[in-house]
This record gives sequence, C-alpha cells and structure tokens, in this order.
Amino acid sequence: MSATHRSNSEIDLPLYVANLVCVRAGKAMPFTREEMSAIDKAPITAPVAVNFMGLTTDEQADRKHHGGPLKAVHQLPTATYEKINTEFDLKVRIGTLGENLTTEAVDGLPEMNESNVCIGDVYQYGDDNINGEDSVQLRIVQPRRPCYKINDQIGQFTKVPNIAAWVSKQGISGWYFQVVRGGMINDDLPVYLVKRPYPFATLETLWQLSNSKEKFDAEVIEPWLEIECLEDSWKKVLAKKIQQD
Repeated sequence: MSATHRSNSEIDLPLYVANLVCVRAGKAMPFTREEMSAIDKAPITAPVAVNFMGLTTDEQADRKHHGGPLKAVHQLPTATYEKINTEFDLKVRIGTLGENLTTEAVDGLPEMNESNVCIGDVYQYGDDNINGEDSVQLRIVQPRRPCYKINDQIGQFTKVPNIAAWVSKQGISGWYFQVVRGGMINDDLPVYLVKRPYPFATLETLWQLSNSKEKFDAEVIEPWLEIECLEDSWKKVLAKKIQQD
C-alpha cells in the first residue's frame, strides 16, 4: 500500500514527506493602527539558527500573542493563499501572512496541510539521520489563530472583508511548532515525519470540533484533552464542547 493511501495510523516512520523550499523571517516595522508588526516575512538565503524561541533572526512585535516556545515557528500551506486569492479575487503573495516555513510535497504525497498533519507530529528539517544532532526537529502543538493583523496586512493593498474570520472558519491558518531540537535550517532541506503519537488528531478535525456549535460525547473530546503537548487554550475550548448529561 502506498503512503498516499495509508491512514495516519498505518504510516511507517520516519517518512520523507516534503522538501523545504523557503525559510522566512521578519523584522518588527511600523504597521497599521500605530502599531508594530513583523508579519511580513522575507526569504532567508543563508542557513539560520533555530533555538527554543524560533528562528534567531525572526522577530515578533506583539510578544503577548505571537512568538514564544509554543509559537516558535509557523508553517503555512501555499494552498491557503490559493484559497484566499480565489475566494476574494486577490493576488496575495506567499510570505504575506507571517509564515516561517514553506514546503513542497515529494513522491506523489499530498502537500502538508491541516487535513494530514496532527497535533504532536514531530518533523525533522534535515538529513535522514534521525539521531543526528544538527537537524532541526519541530513538534506541532497548535493551529494558528488568525487575528485582525491578517485583515490589516491584506487590507493595506485592497479593501476586503474580514478575511481572518473566513480563514478561521475554513481552518486553513497553518500551525505553530514547538522546537524539539534546535540547530541550523535553510531552504532545500528534506523534511521527514519522525513521530506521530496522535494519528487521530488532525488539525482539520481540531478546527471542526472547535468551530462547531454542537456538543459532543465525552469519548469524542477526552482523547484530545489527554494530548500533553496540545496548547492549553485549545483544551479549554474543547472541554466546553462536552455534552453534559
């Protein structure tokens, strides 16, 4: 059975899933509403160090809501741009929405996106020596919650509706990594899925549960609450979704 047709629980690891095609970082600059922001990320052409706080050359202006160990590195599928541009008849370029990493699938596998990455997944950005000390390893701990800065960022160029709310409803905002192992990172590296402890926990499902107005049986929600690495604010949202007798 090919990897393309396997369920999440049947994948043999490590699995070569993608190539890293671009690494981006940004500097805090004057933004809308008399604020600062580093949402606009530019490609990095040389290797950059990654530590527990993320890329050492990357900045976050609002450290209360962005950055930190549980939002150290952000990855966003390029398909998100395609969907936004199609829905709103725009030409938003890749890198506009603050992502650090862009990947491209290999060997007929699907692109990394919210339907096939899971909370707890650990990805290695570097060679296939999984125990090597130089390759960066990153763990998915939460989706990104789109905020008004997405609206302001895109709205600098054209008048558009509330894109952030639409992205949240679609659940296509990418994800944040916690750094498992720091090191050097650059474009043109292979990407390996090395651990998948929670194969049921796709980001797509997490968004569906979180966005739902319905309540669910405890057996649906409780496995999510037992995921140690899932960021606490998401657990609080899910806990409120349990149907009370």
